Amino acid sequence: MTDPVPDPGNDVALYVHWPYCARICPYCDFNVVRDRGRTEEQAGLVRAILTDLETQAALTGPRRLASIFFGGGTPSLMAPDAVGAVIARAKGLFEPRGPIEITLEANPTDAEADRFDALADAGVNRLSMGVQALDDAALAFLGRNHSADEARRAVAVAGRAFARLSIDLIYARPGQTVDGWTAELTEALDMGFEHVSPYQLTIEPATAFGRAVARHAWTPPDEDLSAALYETTQAVLEGAGFEAYEVSNHARGVAARSSHNLHVWRGGDYLGVGPGAHGRLTLNGVRTATVAQRGIGGYLTGVPAGAPWSERAAQSPAEAAEEKVLLGLRTVEGVGLGELTALGLSPEAEPLAGLIADGFLSRRDQRVVATAQGRPVLDGVLRALLV
Repeated sequence: MTDPVPDPGNDVALYVHWPYCARICPYCDFNVVRDRGRTEEQAGLVRAILTDLETQAALTGPRRLASIFFGGGTPSLMAPDAVGAVIARAKGLFEPRGPIEITLEANPTDAEADRFDALADAGVNRLSMGVQALDDAALAFLGRNHSADEARRAVAVAGRAFARLSIDLIYARPGQTVDGWTAELTEALDMGFEHVSPYQLTIEPATAFGRAVARHAWTPPDEDLSAALYETTQAVLEGAGFEAYEVSNHARGVAARSSHNLHVWRGGDYLGVGPGAHGRLTLNGVRTATVAQRGIGGYLTGVPAGAPWSERAAQSPAEAAEEKVLLGLRTVEGVGLGELTALGLSPEAEPLAGLIADGFLSRRDQRVVATAQGRPVLDGVLRALLV
């Protein structure tokens, strides 16, 4: 039977990392810095990103452009004309495959909402809004620099500027209840978002939250409450017509899914530009993992010197297949039997056979997917499958 999942083929997507934030959130372990007083540095970074794009295009050769994603950091702090310059350069180097999705992550402050029209004019057609919560006490705890009312105003502005809107929300916060989360999630849906990314609060050791929890300043919700909040998330979104097409991404209809994320999860090539950006490129027939210079200074000097990457590693066929399994099993599409066979795995033999028999995975024609039972414990399923 023909595999129903589209093949990314030779297309390439683009990820642009803008590392600046107005403030550093206490749960964040991304490659970010404070935004203040860096105007000259930011202008230099835009030039370096454009040069990096040209350098990588020369390495990859002619490709079709699948999508563009501006992440960070807070790319809504990026000057709209700089966003437009990156989009134009990417389209000039790689012929777009039709009217491509161009996503930009944004914080819902009033100041950033004032830029939404200009960002849309620059070519952005999908906005991913980091609202995180619709409760002022929760926003203060999360270190956000917007209020719930600011978020509501920004959503209204964004709805007039962009055809496609996504919202990020964080749950499993201390003191959160199932009823409170249900009301908050329902209000977010009433705002008209077609895509929702609800993330369970994760405590990373190197963050301010990690240090606070280590010294017992506060305690995250226990496993039972976290599980109840997860189940509530699935039930509320499913009841509103959303499908969990990936573990942390829900869309109201196939058209609302993020085509950029799907391209990556399907194992497509993507360029990573900007400090610390990761990429996956097929170079001379070999799947290659790249990581840009993490520090802004290192990136600014490395790009013109022809050394934008701190890491460039050829993946073995097994490494490339394992990565496809790790990403693919997070989605409703699952992974093809070919990737599993490349790792010596068969639905008729352990450990895969046992995971299917126990209801954590299921076989659908020529693919294997995680079940509703397997998704909440997917990390454990993957460890059992691949370790």
